[in-house]
Amino acid sequence: MNSHYDDPTFFNAYAEMNRSKYGLKAAGEWQDLKTVLPDFTNKTVLDLGCGYGWHCRYAAEHEAKQVIGIDDSQKMIQQAQSMTENNNIQYKTMDMFDLDLLGQTFDVIISSLAIHYVKNYAELVQKIYKQLNTGGSFIMSVEHPVFTAQGSEQWVENSQGENSYWPVDHYFDEKVRTTAFLGFSISKYHRTLTTYVQTLLQEGFILDHLIEPQPPQEMLQENQEMQEELRRPMMLILAAHKLNKKS
Repeated sequence: MNSHYDDPTFFNAYAEMNRSKYGLKAAGEWQDLKTVLPDFTNKTVLDLGCGYGWHCRYAAEHEAKQVIGIDDSQKMIQQAQSMTENNNIQYKTMDMFDLDLLGQTFDVIISSLAIHYVKNYAELVQKIYKQLNTGGSFIMSVEHPVFTAQGSEQWVENSQGENSYWPVDHYFDEKVRTTAFLGFSISKYHRTLTTYVQTLLQEGFILDHLIEPQPPQEMLQENQEMQEELRRPMMLILAAHKLNKKS
């Protein structure tokens, strides 16, 4: 799914991104994402597509009982392990569709900017629901459908080379998109907002939050280029829970 992260050239370029070097504080969506995270105290937590393990460590630092981070990139897992000292975090190189092979259920399942690489979203949601304890929480962030629809993920420039507008086209065509990222051709899957939400509801999740995050003011003030992020949504955050069993 994310095998390009194991390419040394791509991985080294990714390592130079601000969110790779500075962690959660450099992620424009973090200020909103952390507000919808549940209380981690004494919880079992699974991070799908954990990358460097930033969210795993955050959960552990907030009193999670056990945290497992999985990623199909061996380089990502190695990097996460090198940055982690918490004894209650375990990292595994594996595909997120194999989460049932972990042999346990979880109180919290999170996934940050990984599910738009997944072809079969409905199947993954089904697996996530089964591996959640009743009352458990699922929190995900993905690239916003407005951001992914046209496919190029690039502004259309005017004759002066300025960003003129963000193209939105083929919105209801839910197929793979190919875009350039860090000098590589990357495949992602575009889905409508309806698909992201309705799939959760149809599986039985109760939707708690839907957020289209904006960069925080301090980030906008520090970097003028970030002002462009106010012209269209780049990220989508969804938080839901598995309904408690009726007595």
